[in-house]
Amino acid sequence: MASLNIPQNGKAVNGRTKKPLPSVDLTAMVDLAFLLITFFMLTTSLAKMKALEIAKPVPSKPIDYADYPASRTMTILLGKNNQAVYYTGEAKNAAMQMINLTSIKKVILLNKLRVAKNHTTDREKEMLVIIKPTNTSTYKNFVDIIDEMNISNIKSYAIDDKYIADQEKVFLKEKGI
Repeated sequence: MASLNIPQNGKAVNGRTKKPLPSVDLTAMVDLAFLLITFFMLTTSLAKMKALEIAKPVPSKPIDYADYPASRTMTILLGKNNQAVYYTGEAKNAAMQMINLTSIKKVILLNKLRVAKNHTTDREKEMLVIIKPTNTSTYKNFVDIIDEMNISNIKSYAIDDKYIADQEKVFLKEKGI
């Protein structure tokens, strides 16, 4: 690899000769990197989706809400923009209130304590929650409210997305939820 530096004008150059800078050809290294990346992308197993399993029975008859005791029942209607409506007891006699889903946990716990204080037997001390997602609610809000049921240790809750009472529809429409 010895080379002689001869200038274009034909005269010899005094002093040192310039050595070319060493260079490394990285083409093979880049090819190897892409081959390894491709290999690991194709052979790895992707994380499995974790889905919330909800088994809902097919009702053979319309649900009779008289089966749920009104003194122990809390209904939560999920609406849009992380808003919800809740009430205790029956829809026709209840005072419905709007709430943000971030603060629903306090209301659930307060109603749970109220039910436990007003009833004597252990079975009657458990609060029943009816969750009603509406057409405007999001799946995230639904998952969040199910998580709140687990965090608040609510053992009995039902999901009812078909039967929304007329009073509930009117209230939701008035509030723009």
